[in-house]
Amino acid sequence: MNQMEQIRRELMRHIGKRVILKADKGRKRIVTRRGRLVDVYPSLFVVDIEHEVSEGNRTISYTYSDVLTSTVQLTIIDDDGQMEEKKIS
Repeated sequence: MNQMEQIRRELMRHIGKRVILKADKGRKRIVTRRGRLVDVYPSLFVVDIEHEVSEGNRTISYTYSDVLTSTVQLTIIDDDGQMEEKKIS
């Protein structure tokens, strides 16, 4: 099993859970958002971003290679509100 398949399977276990998403947008810009892991597809995963005043609700997607190359980092939040550091790579 390759690494991207391992990442996909790990994310499948956490569908529906709240996440903190840190995305490297280049030029030393890192965006941090909270949301919920909505779905996992063969080549990407989808996160529903929580309501933000300026942007409203929206859905974003990333590929497993984004996680593999550390462009995107996910922290899974357990159902009881505790942060479970999930370094998926």
